[in-house]
Amino acid sequence: MSSILALLAIAVDRYLRVKIPLRYKTVVTPRRAVVAIVGCWILSFVVGLTPMFGWNNLSAVERAWVANGSVGEPVIKCQFEKVISMEYMVYFNFFVWVLPPLLLMVFIYLEVFYLIRKQLNRKVSASSGDPQKYYGKELKIAKSLALILFLFALSWLPLHILNCITLFCPSCHKPRLLMYIAIFLTHGNSAMNPIVYAFRIQKFRVTFLKIWNDHFRCQPAPPIDEDPPEERPDD
Repeated sequence: MSSILALLAIAVDRYLRVKIPLRYKTVVTPRRAVVAIVGCWILSFVVGLTPMFGWNNLSAVERAWVANGSVGEPVIKCQFEKVISMEYMVYFNFFVWVLPPLLLMVFIYLEVFYLIRKQLNRKVSASSGDPQKYYGKELKIAKSLALILFLFALSWLPLHILNCITLFCPSCHKPRLLMYIAIFLTHGNSAMNPIVYAFRIQKFRVTFLKIWNDHFRCQPAPPIDEDPPEERPDD
């Protein structure tokens, strides 16, 4: 949940950076960035912990326990699909908090590519701000972030599709190996992201190295400057 909300926040950030480059720093302030990050995590906790608040299979397990004539506390088999409601996973988690943000991010990146291409294809007069160089850099970053979005969708959609099959076709057979592969992809995505960020985006790479040098080697790394152009690009 936090991953997809963070990707959505990054997509909005890149859109604002190419849409309003001169007003970007006044709109995306450090305080607003912190509020966005904290908001993403709070929302992630609320959505992710919803089953703990009662949307789970406990009542169904208790009814089945009583129907079988058993007494005392029901014995719950510790398996994901036995505990977590598929209605929650499909209707609430997938249809509300995964699929719409994914589609919204696709639309945002398409708009970002359109805006960047539109600026790069225009004849921009020479200026100290060098808009061509700026938008060229933004295009490279947007491509890298679009790759990360693609990898996220590739990693998470198989498991959500299997959850849909479980809910809408309970009698359908799901190979156990296929389920394990889908689960492995979701975990692998978390390990994949830092590598893609570091190799594809210089600012992330420099930041990772700075964290490593500052906190582990005690050798501060030089900061990287990636400011918007000083003069307004052609409208």
